[in-house]
Amino acid sequence: MQTATMAHSAVAARPVQAAALRPRQFVSPAAVKQRRSSRHMAVSVRAEVWAPPTVADAKMKFIGAFKKPLPGLYSTIVQELLVQQHLFRWNKKYQYNEVTALGMVSIFEQVLGGLPDSEREAVFDAFIEALGEDPAQYRKDAAAVEELARSGTPLTPDASGNKLQAALAAVAATEGKTFLYTKFFAVGLFRLVELTGSKDPKTLVALVKALGLAQERVNADLMTYKGVLSKLEGAKEIMKEFLIREKKKREEREAEKAAKAKAVAEKAATTAETSA
Repeated sequence: MQTATMAHSAVAARPVQAAALRPRQFVSPAAVKQRRSSRHMAVSVRAEVWAPPTVADAKMKFIGAFKKPLPGLYSTIVQELLVQQHLFRWNKKYQYNEVTALGMVSIFEQVLGGLPDSEREAVFDAFIEALGEDPAQYRKDAAAVEELARSGTPLTPDASGNKLQAALAAVAATEGKTFLYTKFFAVGLFRLVELTGSKDPKTLVALVKALGLAQERVNADLMTYKGVLSKLEGAKEIMKEFLIREKKKREEREAEKAAKAKAVAEKAATTAETSA
């Protein structure tokens, strides 16, 4: 008890030191403004590091470039493809690849095959430009790798090989880790195998394995794509039958209208003869 009392007394007797006051520094208004401006610039730089366009931006850009309305049969598919590729295009891992270009060109040729060539090309141009890329580059590279595949170039990754082999090597080098795989790339691979004339499914399997990609995912995407094409063909047949029926109905209406006009004219002529 005595020890506690002594400790308390020692604490109580300890003089209280006044807190040291830091001298107030004068900061000019110009310096304050500069500091605020620097902070604002730092925040702005961080905010502008990655600000990709939105899906709505891509759609508006597409509509602005291709003003003619597409038939509903094609419009839905094109809009879905645009949304999918927009998300791929503005992913930080995205890298343009010639095989993807071939896949993209092939998809448009098949999906929009019912449109006139000039209109199909205009849709493709608007589509690629809406993604901030060059449609001419897509066509050029797709044509180049297509020609190489037709000529019998081995579908093997080779960084020192031709354009096609180098494109495959760029993917294989990532071992499937940093390469952003897309459905369009899968279609490009399938198209390459088709162009070589190979009918053996193992050709595609070997190619996918050499690139370090997941075979299951490639197969699933190709099955989905083939399903879309099948539905599209079915829809085209339905549309064709619908147009035939509409044409027949229109001809029947026109024939009926012509018959009525003829009957009225004949009646008027008969009445005129009777009056005379």
